[in-house]
Amino acid sequence: MACSIVQFCYFQDLQAARDFLFPQLREETPSGVLRRDPSKSTNWEDDGWGAWEETDLQEPEEEGNTCRTQRTSWLQDCVLSLSPTNDLMVIAREQKAVFLVPKWKCSDKGKEEMQFAVGWSGSLNVEEGERVTSALCIPLASQKRSSTGRPDWTCIVVGFTSGYVRFYTENGVLLLAQLLNEDPVLQLKCRTYEIPRHPGVTEQNEELSILYPAAIVTIDGFSLFQSLRACRNQVAKAAASGNENIQPPPLAYKKWGLQDIDTIIDHASIGIMTLSPFDQMKTASNIGGFNAAIKNSPPAMSQYITVGSNPFTGFFYALEGSTQPLLSHVALAVASKLTSALFNAASGWLGWKNKHEEEAVQKQKPKMEPATPLAVRFGLPDSRRHGESICLSPCNTLAAVTDDFGRVILLDVTRGIAIRMWKGYRDAQIGWIQIVEDLHERVPEKVDFSPFGNTQGPSRVAQFLVIYAPRRGILEVWSTQQGPRVGAFNVGKHCRLLYPGYKIMGLNNVTSQSWQPQTYQICLVDPVSASVKTVNVPFHLALSDKKSERAKDMHLVKKLAALLKVKSPDPVHFYPMALESILASERLPFSCLKNITETLMDTLKNQELESVDEGLFQFCANKLKLLHLYESISQLNSLDFHSDTPFSVNDLAVLLRLDERELHKLQTLLDKYKQENTRASVRFSDDKDGVLPVKTFLEYLEYEKDVLNIKKISEEEYVALGSFFFWKCLHGESSTEDMCHTLESAGLSPQQLLSLLLSVWLSKEKDILDKPRSVCCLHTMLSLLSKMKVAIDDTWDSQSVSPWWQQMRVACVQSENNGAALLSAHVGHSVAAQISNNIIEKKFSQTALGADAEALTDSWEALSLDTEYWKLLLKQLEDCLLLQTLLHTKGSTRTSKVSSLQAEPLPRLSVKKLLEGGKGGIADSVAKWVFKQDLSPELLKLANKEEDVENPDEHEEGINKRLLDMSEEGTDLGAIPDLLHLAYEQFPCSLELDVLHAHCCWEYVVQWNKDPEEARYFVRSIEHLKHILNAHVQNGIALMMWNTFLVKRFSAATYLMDKVGKSPKDRLCRRDVGMSDTAMTSFLGSCLDLLQTLLEADVSRDEMQVPVLDTEDAWLSVEGPISIVELALEQKHIHYPLVEHHSILCSILYAVMRFSLKTVKPLALFDSKGKNAFFKDLTSIQLLPSGEMDPNFISIRQQFLLKVVSAAVQAQHSVAKDQDCSEEAATTPGKDPDWPGLAMDLSHHLQVNEDVVRRHYVGELYNHGVDHLAEEAILQVHDKEVLASQLLVLTGQRLAHALLHTQTKEGMELLARLPPTLCTWLKAMNPQDLQNTEVPITTTAKLVNKVMELLPENHGQYSLALHLIEAVEAICIPSL
Repeated sequence: MACSIVQFCYFQDLQAARDFLFPQLREETPSGVLRRDPSKSTNWEDDGWGAWEETDLQEPEEEGNTCRTQRTSWLQDCVLSLSPTNDLMVIAREQKAVFLVPKWKCSDKGKEEMQFAVGWSGSLNVEEGERVTSALCIPLASQKRSSTGRPDWTCIVVGFTSGYVRFYTENGVLLLAQLLNEDPVLQLKCRTYEIPRHPGVTEQNEELSILYPAAIVTIDGFSLFQSLRACRNQVAKAAASGNENIQPPPLAYKKWGLQDIDTIIDHASIGIMTLSPFDQMKTASNIGGFNAAIKNSPPAMSQYITVGSNPFTGFFYALEGSTQPLLSHVALAVASKLTSALFNAASGWLGWKNKHEEEAVQKQKPKMEPATPLAVRFGLPDSRRHGESICLSPCNTLAAVTDDFGRVILLDVTRGIAIRMWKGYRDAQIGWIQIVEDLHERVPEKVDFSPFGNTQGPSRVAQFLVIYAPRRGILEVWSTQQGPRVGAFNVGKHCRLLYPGYKIMGLNNVTSQSWQPQTYQICLVDPVSASVKTVNVPFHLALSDKKSERAKDMHLVKKLAALLKVKSPDPVHFYPMALESILASERLPFSCLKNITETLMDTLKNQELESVDEGLFQFCANKLKLLHLYESISQLNSLDFHSDTPFSVNDLAVLLRLDERELHKLQTLLDKYKQENTRASVRFSDDKDGVLPVKTFLEYLEYEKDVLNIKKISEEEYVALGSFFFWKCLHGESSTEDMCHTLESAGLSPQQLLSLLLSVWLSKEKDILDKPRSVCCLHTMLSLLSKMKVAIDDTWDSQSVSPWWQQMRVACVQSENNGAALLSAHVGHSVAAQISNNIIEKKFSQTALGADAEALTDSWEALSLDTEYWKLLLKQLEDCLLLQTLLHTKGSTRTSKVSSLQAEPLPRLSVKKLLEGGKGGIADSVAKWVFKQDLSPELLKLANKEEDVENPDEHEEGINKRLLDMSEEGTDLGAIPDLLHLAYEQFPCSLELDVLHAHCCWEYVVQWNKDPEEARYFVRSIEHLKHILNAHVQNGIALMMWNTFLVKRFSAATYLMDKVGKSPKDRLCRRDVGMSDTAMTSFLGSCLDLLQTLLEADVSRDEMQVPVLDTEDAWLSVEGPISIVELALEQKHIHYPLVEHHSILCSILYAVMRFSLKTVKPLALFDSKGKNAFFKDLTSIQLLPSGEMDPNFISIRQQFLLKVVSAAVQAQHSVAKDQDCSEEAATTPGKDPDWPGLAMDLSHHLQVNEDVVRRHYVGELYNHGVDHLAEEAILQVHDKEVLASQLLVLTGQRLAHALLHTQTKEGMELLARLPPTLCTWLKAMNPQDLQNTEVPITTTAKLVNKVMELLPENHGQYSLALHLIEAVEAICIPSL
């Protein structure tokens, strides 16, 4: 008897409402068309098409955390209101609103439940820019005498930022538009009639209060009720005729201008209060001083409380009768089926007018009445505290206030003081629950006569404060005023707590006594579970201390006492329940259960027939039958039964109708399957097959009209029941004939027994494959089941397939234990053939000789039809078994690490899965296995090599040698090559090499996309792509990879590198591209390989024919998704220049990342045409750069290429290269391209002089001391004269280092003998530019001679070169 939270309503489609209110969160359908709520009004004048077109005008918001947060917390940004009678809910945001109405519908479980469905949705704004700020759903009482207590209809009151308050029907029809103040409406609150609990309490009138930033307007409830009814009638009559006009009375309201307060956020209208004489004198003294006059009767005052700042809480008192009620100037809107018109007037109501008068009236706003000033009498001053909301208790004595400090403060409304505070409730939402005591549960007390005429006294009322803390996702219930917390619930962090604080409008002290409508005091809307919940609080929680133990016990005692006073029913009604409880016991032995049931049965038999309950008698009889069946089967399983018949391999061949070769093939296949199938099930020591507790047995079976049926149980329970029946029989430890006879006599149908037998056989594969004798037992069991009645009908149509054997074939097709399924299929095929032959012999013996031929023909047709199905199934199971064996094969990897993606287990196969996997299902399964084992494409190619007919030994020796080389590289292949070869033979079409490489390529890139850090997956994917021989397939796969996985990351990498102007750091790469800087380098290199492959495939595809995709005969009936290869062949031709354009960009990006180049903006190397063509569809024709390029672009491109060449030579030939080589090889997967050659190719495409790049390459080689490579590179240079001038400077740098920087005696002497011109030239050289200063002088001598060869004699530096030769020779002679 504690607090509980109960779900009483659900949302049918809350996401549709969210998508309408928040278009930026709307998810698009595959066709790109936004979903629209089908229940939305189709009247374009009511809701407007513009509401749906606003999505096009929305500014794109920041993505990431903001969008994800909005998807869950969107309800916090809405205006929400729920009718207290739960017949309407309004969710509004800005200009839009959704009206939800409850409907009874069936849930997924078939249970009737109430669901909120969208009744109307649209835009509510009339003036431009106005937004919804507050809303109320007010149910209006019916005026009919025969009313059932439900409201007649519900009015929706909506406040806007423009100051308008508008009233709508449930269908979104505008009734009234009231402008009482030009400031925005802050809050709408309502008070309805309540019967006073005590004779001295002031009766409160109904009213609607509207809060503005500096004013409060209260509308009289009776006036509002009558006006709304009149407006609704006006709408109905106008819709019917269109020419009638009614003059309803105007609204009566009061308008108070609140003074002496800075800001107001929320308010509470307490109602009319009358002071006691003492309070009257105290108030008069405070206001008027010592000489204040006091009236004889205390005046009635309306009390208002506001929360905001300065003061934090303000108390206002308005004397009744001090101001006359104002008559409102109302705008009436009448909607019909064809038109909706809004009429505004200076005063009164308007009838129909012509168009010009209507437009003039619309432009004129109603006259504004001034507010009556009302000063704050007192408050709770706290300059730092700002109030956020106030919630009045149902009895109008307490109010809860929330502030920006995360506090909830309880106020005594009468005394104007704070009496309690809760801390740690930031952004809290609050409400109240009032519980009335049930007088029937109160314990009678020994008291005197009560003046109320009731010895128990009046009902007591308890009030509980409900606080929802969204930051913590907890809903708490507190007993007031100083009571403990009596309940707490974890409800989530995105809910909304709704507390209307009113009931039905339009009741009075007479009608409210006869009305008992079901209203909800408080509701919690949970957008995550799409449900509406309420809180139930027992009254006794308000009566005791913090523990509440005594109150709870007292409550239970009352309940028990009430139950004991009720007359006890006949004990016979409890017999079925008692028997069920006994039979469900796990501790009672079988003999005890049997004796109890038999005793009860005998008791019922001895009773008179009229007094015996037939249902109870049948129930006992059925349970007794099940107990006898359990006893019989247990006895059969416990007998020591062993067959003495010897069993040999030949017997198995005869049994399965197989010759010696076929049996040997089957045994070999099963042996390989057992060897590789290492995933054995876990077995515990107490796990005994064939044993089933009697309690479980009774739960699995039931009798219905003398027919024994198996209940709907799980697969494991089904196997356990079948094991109890057949496990001992399959092992030859129980009599098969006796078991079948017992089960048949018990009432189990042959179809059920066959299903149980197959479930056991197919689930116990490991045990069955270890015991070949079980095949003989299965054959015997299946033969006996097939001979039962209604198993196989003798008069079955010979042109059709037997349902009996079809049931068995379906079970084999669906099984994932392919070894057991193949054996059972062989047994079924054998038994079916045997039974068919018996039927033929029987027909043949009973038929006359003249009709023998016709009967035999019919029988052979039926046999042929069933036999074809069996042969097809056997071939499919054999293929599936081989494929499953291959997928279980593992190679022991010794070097490469295994990632978490490769460690995931492969799903088991079945014939059904392969048939539903489409044409590419088989290759896809093998591709997943190739990825898991990380096999190289070369291995797949070698395993598919056909034997050389002329030299088979040499051919096999060559393949074995290459496989041995692969094994030495780090992987022990084991049986993988042999099984792969068998799979190629078994599936010549599905595992054709190009098809397999295509699926492997796709599988690797899919797995790489899951974890881009694993760059080796992408590298391996490109390797498989290059091994595809057919250019059509290669082109399609590469294009699909680019469009699906690469282009987005490639464009992100491009923009990032162009933004930072260098190779980005790891953090930026992870943020923008989703991978590390190392992985991004490899990614760009692989992208370059893919684009080059795509270009080559486009050239080669014209010389090749499109491949024809065949399927094996056994798998022609496959259905499912289209294969990757078929999708690849459907791809369009690429636009070669566009792919080449992307290849150039990829090369630039790869170079920047590979060599960590700086001050390089990749997109700055291209003009506007080149930039616009990037990242477009590679099959589209784009406008690309052509003609002569701007010299500025060419200069920038040349500088970049020279940087690439310098970095490439430095990376290959620097001194530190040997030290970092191992690390670099470990971090950079894939082979590094020939960067100098790539730079030459780029220079051709970028219109840069190739000779400049070649000369720079030669100079860099000499600069790093690699003279022998430089001499080879000189041969490709065209302008050797310019090259000689460049090399002359490099020679001078080498000599300057040798003579000037070594500071040797011999060097100084030699320097003194050199010509002055040469000395001056050498001193001007800067040897620090040299990358390698350890070059021998003899090598430098060769360089000088090479320069002399290249320089013409008339060159200006020829004489300088001659002096250099003399200097080098002079240096070389001492060294010799």
